[in-house]
Amino acid sequence: MPADPTPELLPPVASWLRRRSWSAADRPVRTLLDAKRAAGRAGTVSVVLPALDEEATVGDIVRTVRRELMERLPLVDELVVVDSGSSDGTAAAAAAAGARVVRRDEILPRLPAAPGKGEVLWRSLLVTRGEIVCFVDADLREFDPAFVSGIIGPLLTEPDIQLVKAMYDRPLEVSTGGPAGDGTVVPSGGGRVTELVARPLLNLHWPELAGFVQPLGGEYAARRSLLERLPFPTGYGVELGLLVDALETAGLDALAQVDVGVRHHRHQDGQALGRMAATIYRTALERLDRSHRLKASADLVHPLLTQYTRDPETGAFTAHTHPVGALERPPMHTVPEYVTRHLPR
Repeated sequence: MPADPTPELLPPVASWLRRRSWSAADRPVRTLLDAKRAAGRAGTVSVVLPALDEEATVGDIVRTVRRELMERLPLVDELVVVDSGSSDGTAAAAAAAGARVVRRDEILPRLPAAPGKGEVLWRSLLVTRGEIVCFVDADLREFDPAFVSGIIGPLLTEPDIQLVKAMYDRPLEVSTGGPAGDGTVVPSGGGRVTELVARPLLNLHWPELAGFVQPLGGEYAARRSLLERLPFPTGYGVELGLLVDALETAGLDALAQVDVGVRHHRHQDGQALGRMAATIYRTALERLDRSHRLKASADLVHPLLTQYTRDPETGAFTAHTHPVGALERPPMHTVPEYVTRHLPR
């Protein structure tokens, strides 16, 4: 029997991918600077790094943003590191590199802080001023300023864009048990929770979001006017929650993504990934329940899964869509042939 043909992307998703997916190189620096000046107050940019025990990496990120995007090119107006209770020298390293450091518990002190990244991002809105807010994880290595300039670009040049996520390759460094750095690198093996949990959830229940290459990525920018209207899950579910809620609040055409290359960062162990996956799943369940979409009926579940690989010839991300099977066979004792052959009469 011939294999089923590969399903096509939903027409709205295919159209969105063509119109709302860019490369950082698509917007030259001069274009961004001109757009920022023309936008005035609406073009002010705050970069926020949520940080917990990231002394080894946060300083390099801060120095790169300050040198390349504040001093050499005046694209970023303020750079804030929100420390959520580090026990190492994260705060000192960030301050020495040129960031304004704010401790999470000093923001909105009347409300006891909950643990989690989303709590930090939510509180950061209280201590930043930019009309465009750009979030960047503090554990990135080999940091490229395009992680900031690339994703704020559409917000500076396209008035109808509200939120932009970075897309990139995520290499997975697999240790061989030898000295530090001695291991195998799987070019696109990172993002395990994305591929095993988030992408299936989004494709099945929010198929309009199937075009996002990195839906859980921690590098994204949005207009303050959108962020201040969205609830923030306090933990690891914040990226999925914001993406789903932004879709429902602003619509798919207000969302975009920009290719910024390769993301190098610290990888979590299996148990940490399990906790992350559980939190993300619960975040999705909350939204499914809120919108009365929990029942797995044909009109609420879209049984296709779109995945992405980097095309070695063009360098672009290529979508591959596959059916998600859910056929179930009945208990064997209800099958007449089985009853005749195996069950006593």
